[in-house]
Amino acid sequence: MHTPKKINDMIYEIDSRDGISTNMPVRIYADKLILEKMLSDRTINQAINVSYLPGIQKYAIILPDGHEGYGFPVGGVAAMDAEDGVISPGGVGYDINCGVRLLRTTLFENDLRPKLKNLIYDLFDSIPTGVGSGSKTRLKNSQLDDVINTGVKWAVDHGYGNKDDIENCEENGCMQKADQNLVSNKAYKRGIPQLGSLGSGNHFLEIQKVDEIYDEHAAQIMGIAKNQITVLTHCGSRGFGHQICSDYLKISTQALSKYRINLRDKELACVPNNSDEGESYRKAMFAALNFAWCNRQMITYWTRKSFEKIFRQSEEDLEMDLIYDVSHNIAKIENHTVNNRLKPLVVHRKGATRALPAHHDALPAKYKNIGQPVFIPGSMGTASWILLGGKNSMDLSFGSTAHGAGRILSRTRARHNYTKSQVQKFLNDRGIFIKSRTSNGIVEETPHAYKDVDKIVNVSHNLNIATKVARLIPIGVIKG
Repeated sequence: MHTPKKINDMIYEIDSRDGISTNMPVRIYADKLILEKMLSDRTINQAINVSYLPGIQKYAIILPDGHEGYGFPVGGVAAMDAEDGVISPGGVGYDINCGVRLLRTTLFENDLRPKLKNLIYDLFDSIPTGVGSGSKTRLKNSQLDDVINTGVKWAVDHGYGNKDDIENCEENGCMQKADQNLVSNKAYKRGIPQLGSLGSGNHFLEIQKVDEIYDEHAAQIMGIAKNQITVLTHCGSRGFGHQICSDYLKISTQALSKYRINLRDKELACVPNNSDEGESYRKAMFAALNFAWCNRQMITYWTRKSFEKIFRQSEEDLEMDLIYDVSHNIAKIENHTVNNRLKPLVVHRKGATRALPAHHDALPAKYKNIGQPVFIPGSMGTASWILLGGKNSMDLSFGSTAHGAGRILSRTRARHNYTKSQVQKFLNDRGIFIKSRTSNGIVEETPHAYKDVDKIVNVSHNLNIATKVARLIPIGVIKG
């Protein structure tokens, strides 16, 4: 076990000065208690393995929600030189563009409570959930081609949203140069029936109220106030993205000997960024990114329709505006400063959220002067947070912060330690109504399976990676 060196109360590091011949240091952002939890599994050892990857820059980073994952730790960031470095499907993960989006409403808690159960039932009926769940929209192959190429714009062009939804989305909901010809037939078969579905696992749609405001100016720009109702959606690219990851992990593994890449862990399979295999993975991964943004947009459409039905008001009257949509499983080429030189890097964010500071070129006009909105969901029984990208994010974490609370219990351990009735009582005692497709969907996602999200946020805030705007607490949840 490697002992991290304390830089300050929120920063720890492992590097060659500790007698470990890493390619680059491992940088850990955590408080003492969070660090102890990371040391209890393979999180840090996985990050050390990542630090050996060809072309890695500055650090292999573990954010405060970091925990053991497939090869790369979840809650991690690794940036590779775009010319001499690699791109790795495992550095993005199986659920390509798993991400979150937040809607505001004009409703307040006292408006919602009398109709909460009816709303949750209607949302559950309207939005397909669960393993293998199918969409209400049946696509042809040519239509999925259009989704792959245009992302959220496809949904808006077909009446499932508005132009503001496009603007308030990372990359405007579309990565250019996605290529459907690099996506397997098996991925197509898995993706066609699933557009507009929530899925299972830790994916959810949550009705929340604004519990506390910490940045009044930013909250006003976002259009939120204390006790106001918001809707948070967390899901990704479903089986479509999962298959693309599987396909390209196999391709990358087979190409290791061709490029003479030696790995400390075969799960880190990668290829040179500029190789034919690297370009192919990127363009296929972009297809999954666009699918996922469109998927969340379709769910937003059905969410708005449920609110219209239950409250007998139009979405315009309810002002169900998209505050923002951001991915937390993604790899993109971005410009960052390394050794006082601006250079293009392949930034892998696996369970990490983009957190750009104010005045960054990639921000929409609405947020240019305050920074990018960041959403950190907790678990279904604890708080979620709205943050803003902070001024230190570019230097400390390649413009990134945490993506959630981070698991401390596996799904198997959660099922062993808790029952459905125990979890439901915990939620009911806090005024939270849940509707789930399965008992496991409730038990495996018990709040006790996760770290304290408030502590995760405090690390980010105190480091000025992303700073507090508002704390949200759940009222109603639907899950697979």
